[in-house]
Amino acid sequence: MDKMHLHIKNNRAGEEVFSMSPERVAAALTRRPDIAERLDVTVDWDTDNFTASMAQAEGLLTWNLPKENLSRVAPKLKWIHIIGAGVEHLQPLDWLPRGVTLVNNRGVHAAKVADYGVMAILMLNNRMPAYYEAQRNRRFDPQFATPVTGKTLAVIGVGEMGGAVARAAKRFGLHVIGVRRGGRKTRSVHEMFGPESLDAVLVRADFVLITTPLTPETRNLIDRRRLDLMKPTAGLINLSRAAVVDYEALAAKLRDGSLAGAILDVFNPEPLPPNSPYWNVPNLIATPHVSSDDVESYAPLTLNLFFDNAARRLEGRPFRNRVRPRLGY
Repeated sequence: MDKMHLHIKNNRAGEEVFSMSPERVAAALTRRPDIAERLDVTVDWDTDNFTASMAQAEGLLTWNLPKENLSRVAPKLKWIHIIGAGVEHLQPLDWLPRGVTLVNNRGVHAAKVADYGVMAILMLNNRMPAYYEAQRNRRFDPQFATPVTGKTLAVIGVGEMGGAVARAAKRFGLHVIGVRRGGRKTRSVHEMFGPESLDAVLVRADFVLITTPLTPETRNLIDRRRLDLMKPTAGLINLSRAAVVDYEALAAKLRDGSLAGAILDVFNPEPLPPNSPYWNVPNLIATPHVSSDDVESYAPLTLNLFFDNAARRLEGRPFRNRVRPRLGY
């Protein structure tokens, strides 16, 4: 019986948390004895043997890839699994060959991002960005807070990540409002609205969490005008992409005190260069894009999803986590 060939392309320059090493692949295959004998898996780095490996590959696991002439290089390819939730780095998707499905890593981040999101909400509620600023300037500056229970969290982009934070926030007694494309309701939040209601939602929020994908529609979504709609006592958390928020306008509001605080996990460029002005913005805490990546489980969960889609391919079932090229996520 012919085996299904799968290829895994790692990046040498990437962090170890994202490495799908031969040892991790072997461990993942032991968790799928039902299909392991039907798979031929190659693991490589960068494009060392990409052309040879892709000649027979039906599935590819990667972050990025050579897109030119892909249908010729990989004539048997059926799906590409991107090891992240966002695929904006591959846009526009006009290079994707006909008949090839793009899938992403939705759901792999949920547990870790829920922890980070609640941490960020509680830090903003308890004035931690202000205390950090006072510490940097050697000031003892008490600022008293009220409990988080009963306050309002707005989640902009209620997908797997936003939904995970929303569910965790509800357990802390927050009232959670969601904004998502189409406004389809979910139990993750108390109230759900479509993008046309975003302005009204921002006015109500004590905390705004950004987890929407970056698409042409969401680029600069939280612009200067919308930042001005937020309460001066409110805080903003961005776990999406930097381009969704006008960071210059956000920094100006943090400097003049018309917004209480912000916690940002995403920047452009990354790494944040030493001369970036965002290192010294008051009431801002910057983390280096670590909110959703679990060093122990990220790779195993990614491989579980990849091999689950391999099983689906063998059984003639649809792939999980299909990206809709028209929407960009």
